[in-house]
Amino acid sequence: MRSSGHLCFFVALILIVVAARPSKGQDLVPVITGSAGFIYSKDAGQTTLQPIINPILLFPIGHSLLVEADAELQGFVARSSPGGSNEWQSFTSIEYLQLDYIVNSHITLVAGRFLTPFNIYNERLGPIWIHNFQDDPIIYPIGTRTAGSSDGGMIRGVAISRPAWLLNYTAYFSASSNSSNFAAGRAFGTRVGLFLPNANLEAGTSYQRFLQDQHGNSYGAYAAWKPAPGIDVKAEYAHSPQGQGYWIEAAYRFRESDFLGHQLRNVQPVIRGQQFFRSAPGANDELPRANTQRVDVGLNYYLPHEIRLNGSYGRQLSSTGNSNNYTLDITYRFLFPMPFWPKGGQ
Repeated sequence: MRSSGHLCFFVALILIVVAARPSKGQDLVPVITGSAGFIYSKDAGQTTLQPIINPILLFPIGHSLLVEADAELQGFVARSSPGGSNEWQSFTSIEYLQLDYIVNSHITLVAGRFLTPFNIYNERLGPIWIHNFQDDPIIYPIGTRTAGSSDGGMIRGVAISRPAWLLNYTAYFSASSNSSNFAAGRAFGTRVGLFLPNANLEAGTSYQRFLQDQHGNSYGAYAAWKPAPGIDVKAEYAHSPQGQGYWIEAAYRFRESDFLGHQLRNVQPVIRGQQFFRSAPGANDELPRANTQRVDVGLNYYLPHEIRLNGSYGRQLSSTGNSNNYTLDITYRFLFPMPFWPKGGQ
């Protein structure tokens, strides 16, 4: 698929949104959600400031079609050299712009630009108001190259649903694109997950075949578990031709019944440990150049009106050099329907 082909598709998708009107009796209206945030970080002595705005559009067309769009506008302030002046850079990216056709509870067809569904971090934990640490896991580039998004088609849904368990699936194909806002690699992949509602546990596996430059296979596995109220545990493992690694993260949200729970009910301590083992050199794979270990500890504090404060400290150990990382950030999540959109039947 050429870049011009991508452009034609996305223009057509936008025209569908503009031309669409709610059908008679429809009670669904478009929604704008997302977040805004400001991040201060100091990594290996380098200080950066990052303001971020991340708007998301959810646009239903009838009860079977849904347009989803996510853009990220990010600023970046850092010193060009030790003792030098601060320099400002800005970046704009389109994380996804997709058309979903909900066939039934077992099948949803997706076309356009979508988040690459390798393991769960990219799709479920990526937004700044969700993840507990602003630094992505060090194995994040495995399965998400080149940009964390794919341009093409996807099918997903629930294959089997029983009271005691549920099997979900995803399969996708992505074309290669060098467009600045729609960059993607040529690849195909699958993900299968098993959810046990009585245990609050989901576990699954991922596979991706990269089909450009040096072809290669990537494998992954993930787990998400809530063993008790307030406790949240997540983990991923990923393997690629360049190396393999894992991360595991645990968080605890204090409850009213805990000791000092009333005073600490808005507090959530978190911890994450991770390792990466380099097995082969890779060109621009964004993975650590050598075996790497890292431990992060942090604290979330939830304020009213969807405002969250976060602070964390990380220590990274590697033969290429050890480093400390400090991060402070504030995020605000917004959600509101489009007030100007006519309601169904009007």
